[in-house]
Amino acid sequence: MNTIEIKSGIFWVGSIDFQLRHFHGYTFDTPEGTTYNSYLLKDREITLVDGVWGPFTNQWLEKIKSLVNIGQIKNIIVNHIEPDHSGSLTEIIKLNPKVMIYGTAKCESGLAKMYGLRNLNFKIVKTGDEISIGEKTIKFLEAPMIHWPDSMFSYIPQDKLLLPNDGFGQHWATKQRFDDEVDLDKLVNQTKIYYAGILWPFSAIIKNKLAEIESLGWEIEMIAPSHGLIWRKNVDKIWNFYKKWSDQETEKKAVIVFETMWGATEIMAGKMAEGLAETGLKVKVMDVNKFSRVEIAKELFEAKAYMIGSSVHDNGVLPNMSALLYYIKGMRPAGRIGMAFGSYGWGPTGTGEIEKFMIEARIEKAMGSYNVQFTPNESEMEKCREIGKQFGKIIGKA
Repeated sequence: MNTIEIKSGIFWVGSIDFQLRHFHGYTFDTPEGTTYNSYLLKDREITLVDGVWGPFTNQWLEKIKSLVNIGQIKNIIVNHIEPDHSGSLTEIIKLNPKVMIYGTAKCESGLAKMYGLRNLNFKIVKTGDEISIGEKTIKFLEAPMIHWPDSMFSYIPQDKLLLPNDGFGQHWATKQRFDDEVDLDKLVNQTKIYYAGILWPFSAIIKNKLAEIESLGWEIEMIAPSHGLIWRKNVDKIWNFYKKWSDQETEKKAVIVFETMWGATEIMAGKMAEGLAETGLKVKVMDVNKFSRVEIAKELFEAKAYMIGSSVHDNGVLPNMSALLYYIKGMRPAGRIGMAFGSYGWGPTGTGEIEKFMIEARIEKAMGSYNVQFTPNESEMEKCREIGKQFGKIIGKA
C-alpha cells in the first residue's frame, strides 16, 4: 500500500499485516490482522514517529524512500519500544547513524538492552519538553504503563494531532486508513476489544492521563495511533468512550463463562442463563473452547457480573479455564460480582479454584458456589435456573 498524507506534510508510512493471528503470545487472537503505523513529517527537519515490526522493515523503508532520502531524516520519535513499533529502527539507524532519537529515559535503556543500540544520538525527553522541526512543533507527554514503562505520547499543536502509540488503537488490518472509511460500530468494537485485551489493567492510569491532556488544553482534531485506523471524524466519540472505559463503567449484564468435559457444566450454564433471562437482564453464555480469550475479555469488561463454571480436572478446573482465569486476573477487574459453579465426578473441588481466583482478582463473591455430580437431574437443573434468577436479582440491586 502507498503512503498517505494524513495532514499537510504528515504521511502514513506504516505496514499492514493481514496474516497476523496471534499477538502477545497466547493472550490475544487477531482474526482481523493488524497494522503497524509509522508517520513521516516533511518539514525543515524531516522526522519519523515510530517504526514497524522487523519483518516489515524493507517495505517500510521503501515507503520512506518514496518521500525522502534516508540520509535526510533528522529525527526519530520513539513513543514505545515494543518490537512491533521498534523492530525496524536498527536498520534505519545503520543507514543514518547521525539521526537524533527522542524518547523517555526508559526508552533509551530499553533500546540498548533489546537491540544493543548504544552510543546513539539520543535525547531524553520528559513531559512538557518540545522540539521545533520547522513549521511544526512536537510536544511530549510521558505515559508510563500505557502500556510499557517507556511509553509516551507526542502532540503536534499546529495540526491538532495526537500520536499516542498504543492508545486508541485496534488490531484491524484494512486497506482503509481512517475511521470514516469503515463501519463505525465495528471500529468501536475492535477498539474496545483492544482496550479490554491489553489496556484494561491500566484503566486508572489512562483515566488520569486523559484528564492531564484535558488540563493541558490540547485541542485534538485527529488521533493517529500505531495500530489500526486513524481517528479524524469521530475523535470526540472515541475520547468519550475511553473516558467511560477507564472509569470501568459496567452494564447490568451477566457473562456465564464455562468449560465442560462431558456436557454437564454446559447444561448447568444453559439453565442458569434461562433464570437470568427471566429477570430481564442481558446475559452472554461463552464456552472457553469456542470463543477467543479477547472475545471473552471484552464481554467480561462490559459486564457487572460473572458466573464461572468448570468440570473438575485434577482437583481443579479444566486447563483452558485455568488459562482464562490466569489471564483475567491480570486484567484486574474492578467493581464486579461473581459466583462459581461446576460438575464433578469424584469431588467438588473445581469451584474452590474459581473462588480463589475471584479473591485474587478482587471480584466480590455474590453467592455461594453450586456443584452437581455427573449429569444434572431435573431437580438440579431447576436449581440452576433458580440460581440464575437469584443472581439476576442481585445484579439488579448492585
